[in-house]
Amino acid sequence: MSTNTLPNLFSPLKIGAIDVANGIAMAPLTRSRADMDGVHSPLAVEYYRQRASAGLIISEATNISREGRGYAFTPGIYTPAQVAAWRLITDAVHQAGGKIVCQLWHVGRMSHVSLQENGAAPVAPSAIQAGEQVFLESQTVERPSPPRALETDEIPRILDDYRHAARCAQEAGFDGVEIHAANCYLLEQFIRDSTNQRTDRYGGPVENRTRFPIEVVSAVAEVWGADRVGVRLSPITRAVGDTPLDSDPQGTYFYLAEQLGKLGLAYLHCVEGQTRGDNGAADFNFKRLHAKFGGRYIANNSYDRDMAIEAAASGHADMVAFGRPFIANPDLVERLRRNMPLAQPQAATFYGGGAEGYTDYPAL
Repeated sequence: MSTNTLPNLFSPLKIGAIDVANGIAMAPLTRSRADMDGVHSPLAVEYYRQRASAGLIISEATNISREGRGYAFTPGIYTPAQVAAWRLITDAVHQAGGKIVCQLWHVGRMSHVSLQENGAAPVAPSAIQAGEQVFLESQTVERPSPPRALETDEIPRILDDYRHAARCAQEAGFDGVEIHAANCYLLEQFIRDSTNQRTDRYGGPVENRTRFPIEVVSAVAEVWGADRVGVRLSPITRAVGDTPLDSDPQGTYFYLAEQLGKLGLAYLHCVEGQTRGDNGAADFNFKRLHAKFGGRYIANNSYDRDMAIEAAASGHADMVAFGRPFIANPDLVERLRRNMPLAQPQAATFYGGGAEGYTDYPAL
């Protein structure tokens, strides 16, 4: 297939202020290979460099603060040592011709006292304990600890944590940032009425429940410029913490997308279904969500090559993000371009460990 007949999924485009080589994004993938201070090892430099042919790499979810951490061995972006480690990664990606943004993460109630400073309770919009499990330093899993509800006057402190992390991401050489407002972590805990039972200006009607996420996005955009900031949403994901859906997902997320669209952001990135599950486009009108936002749109969730080509050709998505396929296929873009078979990742090495299942998957 000649270059000029390739589907537009493989064509260069501009996403906000970021020029990307193709419409294939590497989705954020937690691999739990940092140290307990949130500092990456040299292995991560090679891991990201190998995958730099992606049009855009979205980093693994990266803690904005110690309070924001919910899983052992996940990286941070709030200390000089963390910044220095990420700088080696962004330099390697850029030298290989790639682009990379940092996904800013605060887990909210999905944490455990052993991961918090001085054994503090995790924070959340409301004091509702999460289900499921979090991974601890002891390499065991536990149910998340009961959280405490944030006081109204604490909100500015967390906004400052986001600003600080955004500035650190600039120092670390990223091309932009993505704000993680998906997968039932802190910002989505505010968005959903199932996890937000507040009675102050951050709870109740949709305008109040989306206030804090919009304040976060605005604060980060002040640091970076809106055209280098993306946001990730997951309107129908239940996977994390046994979190019930909002009582009106379409009304809530259409409203939020419309408000985000007014900010002139680089993109909106949506998990279109259940994380690690089937594509859920039949259960939610993601095309309308994209239209409400009005800007660049990255689609994600169990896309295969044909689905991705169709999403780009139809205008549903400007980019399509692939997660697990990038684990076992560092050269995923080339394999998709040539319609070659994909290697299958080994689930046993997804989280923690060393090079095995991390940097040892071969290219074609």
